Amino acid sequence: MRFMLLVHSPVGGKGPSLEVVQAMNKFNEELLESGALLAADGLHSPAAMTPVRFAGGERPTVTDGPFTEAKELVGGYWIIQAASKEEAVAWAERAPIPEGTIEVRQIAEAADYPEEIAEAAKLSSTPPEQTVAD
Repeated sequence: MRFMLLVHSPVGGKGPSLEVVQAMNKFNEELLESGALLAADGLHSPAAMTPVRFAGGERPTVTDGPFTEAKELVGGYWIIQAASKEEAVAWAERAPIPEGTIEVRQIAEAADYPEEIAEAAKLSSTPPEQTVAD
């Protein structure tokens, strides 16, 4: 099973310290050595995001900011391979996150849906594999 671990970080931070980056790299190496790591990336500040909102079939609304105040935003993610949700949660518990939340969500697969839905969702070719950012 594949899981996405979404890191929700407090808003207003100045980015990670050297110590946090070193601890995160050590954690990423452990995931990699175990064979669990499929992809991982940090995300730019919410100030650089562009929300595209959909509502009731109308043309999407694109917003360049400023944005409503939020307490936490997604700051990064891991995609991991785990035998169970419990194993994925155990990895999340080990992450060196100084403050925030990690949301553990299983990634849906074709077998999770009725056959006609899975068939309708097939792409014409396989997308490139995910890689961990440098």
